[in-house]
Amino acid sequence: MIDLYYAPTPNGWKISIMLEELGLPYTVKPVDIRAGEQFAPEFLAISPNNRIPAIVDHAPADGGEPFSAFETGAILIYLAEKTGRFLPADLRGRSITIQWVMWQMAGLGPMLGQHGHFALYAAEKIPYAIERYRDEAARLYGVLDRQLEKTGAYVAGDYSIADIACFPWTMTHKAQGFTLDDYPNVKRWYAEVRARPQVQAGLAIGKFVKEPFDEESRKIMFGQRAKEVLGRK
Repeated sequence: MIDLYYAPTPNGWKISIMLEELGLPYTVKPVDIRAGEQFAPEFLAISPNNRIPAIVDHAPADGGEPFSAFETGAILIYLAEKTGRFLPADLRGRSITIQWVMWQMAGLGPMLGQHGHFALYAAEKIPYAIERYRDEAARLYGVLDRQLEKTGAYVAGDYSIADIACFPWTMTHKAQGFTLDDYPNVKRWYAEVRARPQVQAGLAIGKFVKEPFDEESRKIMFGQRAKEVLGRK
């Protein structure tokens, strides 16, 4: 029913976890982002921002032609609305859940991504950049910890797309040098979400490549070659 264009990254895991949670049939379409497959015209037709993941729903709720979606927040909302799950129907619950999805999209993911880039992957270690993004990442972990203390359960109250959006990025905490002991409510929530069988199944799809980047892969992954691959000057 659904094609999932995917690589095993925090953003890719959001959608594989969501599909596993929903129990929807799907086919994984691997995208080798180290080799630049995200710039292929066929992929750009469904994901114009040349980023994984993206989906094509061959049985959309309106009964029409196959429907594609890109950007993880938008995909999570689309799938939640398609199935009526993991997104409250009431005005307040729905808005609160979407607010936390947007918080992840605008804050937690990008800031952890930038810290991970400068601290772990950048060829040149720039102390200012590392400190700037580490401080912001720590602040965001604190925001999440206070919210989880407030709800006493999940990010927006009940388990929802807000948790599915946030959790994969917190899986990077050890690699990025954070300890969840500093954030006891995040630590409790992390263990509960990590233990879900559907989450484990979503994380098991594909294999994360840990080998060092060669120079060509580095240029493709981190944007230096984007204009060339897209044929632009």
